[in-house]
Amino acid sequence: MRRFSITKHEYGLLAAIALFVIALVLNKSFQYSLVLFVISYLLAGGEILLKAIKQVSLRKLFNENVLMSIATIAAFAIGEYPEAVAVMLFFRIGEFFEDLAVDRAKDSIADLMNIKPEYANVKRDSNIIQVSPENVIKGELIVVKPGERVPLDGIILEGNSSVDTSALTGESMPRDVFPGDKILSGYINISGVMELEVINEYQESAVARILNLVENASAKKALTEQFITRFARYYTPVVVLTALLIAMLPPLIISGATFSEWVYRACVMLVISCPCALTLSIPLTYFGGIGGASRRGVLVKGGNYLDALNQVDAVIFDKTGTLTEGVFEVTEIVPVETVSKDYLLSMAAHAEFFSNQPLAKSIISFYHQQLPHAKIEQQDITEYQEIPGFGVQAYVQGIQVILGNHRLMKRSGFEVPEVEKPGSVVYIAIDNSYVGYIVLADKIKEDATATVQALREKGILHLVMLTGDRKIVGQTVGEKLGLDDVYAELLPEEKVEIFDHLKKKGLKKVAFVGDGMNDAPVLAKADIGVAMGGLGSDAAIEAADIVLTTDEPGKLVEAMDVAKRTKRIVVQNIVLALGVKVLFLTLGAFGVATLWEAVFADVGVTILAVLNASRVLRVRKKQEAPISYQLELPAQ
Repeated sequence: MRRFSITKHEYGLLAAIALFVIALVLNKSFQYSLVLFVISYLLAGGEILLKAIKQVSLRKLFNENVLMSIATIAAFAIGEYPEAVAVMLFFRIGEFFEDLAVDRAKDSIADLMNIKPEYANVKRDSNIIQVSPENVIKGELIVVKPGERVPLDGIILEGNSSVDTSALTGESMPRDVFPGDKILSGYINISGVMELEVINEYQESAVARILNLVENASAKKALTEQFITRFARYYTPVVVLTALLIAMLPPLIISGATFSEWVYRACVMLVISCPCALTLSIPLTYFGGIGGASRRGVLVKGGNYLDALNQVDAVIFDKTGTLTEGVFEVTEIVPVETVSKDYLLSMAAHAEFFSNQPLAKSIISFYHQQLPHAKIEQQDITEYQEIPGFGVQAYVQGIQVILGNHRLMKRSGFEVPEVEKPGSVVYIAIDNSYVGYIVLADKIKEDATATVQALREKGILHLVMLTGDRKIVGQTVGEKLGLDDVYAELLPEEKVEIFDHLKKKGLKKVAFVGDGMNDAPVLAKADIGVAMGGLGSDAAIEAADIVLTTDEPGKLVEAMDVAKRTKRIVVQNIVLALGVKVLFLTLGAFGVATLWEAVFADVGVTILAVLNASRVLRVRKKQEAPISYQLELPAQ
């Protein structure tokens, strides 16, 4: 936030105003008042004149500094001293208030930048020392005290606490966290002391990724911004040429017309023609929209994606981790007659040890619950291979284990039964023999149904789900949520094929929402790729255009609300700026508007447009119940 201390430039502006008032009082004494007007003009507009000279030398002829300089010098030449100085004074005063408005609009981004932690308390050689987060390596232990910001992503080893996640997620209520929970850098520790094991170095942490996304967001301009830039490039020269013709032609062809009168009218047009209301307020509106979205827990990688959200007519969802919790529970273990449940579960847990897939984590977690004294020895597992879209295979104590879906079994040459049960089925083959299957159940996220309903209310009638899960599971979820189409048992490349097929149906903009590594190809190909950032994979977040920092699909609806509000304010500013300018350009050409009105048409409209743009930052936060933030993690 800008501090209200007076700078040397503002002292100069105050002195210019004082001299201007004195000159007006002494206006009858031409000799002294002219000197005071000139000094006041130079104090107020000296910097603008220097900028104009520099820009002309660079052949940048059509900008506000050059236009103001030409108009005011011409006004001096025809004897309109008070108005020439007044134009510069009001222009400078307008710049001052514009700066205040711009600073306010940038506050949300500045607040977000404050999430960067300054230090980390690291345990080294039985001592706790403060070091820069950039100097902490993965696997080190850090201590976070009450009131401190979590410096790096980590797993809680010791300590219970509540954390404020609002800077990253936009959630107003604190979250309770416990040993085994994963917490992200940027959270603020509210109560207890926590000891964490670092799981991501600073460059890969949530804070670093978020700051990088926000800092680069303004580089991708919306179509409206690009249009305004091109518009100003042609609009300003046309107006300058028109002003030149108004100054020169009427005195030559109209009887009784004087150069001073028509030059004055041309000066009015030059002042009015500055397109700064558009060129400043439109980018600022998108910047504010990105900032407002970030405060809701939605990171938008560019203004162009805010624009695109207003044109979405179809949304495609991944299932696991997007519409469903992605935290599975083992509901049934069905081995063949010659194999025990414990043996089948043990071999499955060992084979899945290196996998980060939700099903794998759930199997490992269930294994430790059922056999609390059993340990998985890493050296027992060799030749591990993950087969995307199918499953995994590995050797456990020299015995081959193949574990995955029906397709993997068929591809590996095993005959397995068709299991028609709601839930995900993981088939297992050990030492070249099929030995049974495990059924895991997932549940639909709390806000998934409300999200689908809200999207329909916004006019998005084509809602589709793509999943690698079995057909019966996909159809069950799709029916409960009321989706239009469900495509199941898909490999990553088949998801891309289905996306291309849907796109050919004449849809304008298609958004894809996903969270896993398997979703990255579709996220990159979609018109708008939306990644679930809380538990989403790095590949998905990197490929996406919008990142939801929580795992709530409802954040997509909030992002659309911000996009709609941003677009509405952009249109308002365009209508306001062009409407007022056309009116005053017409009045100026007919000699009705004076330079005083011209200043309002330029500076006044710019201030109004910028203030209107800052409205997009307002965030109406809903009241939320306390959330227990516990993740299913493999036992260490």
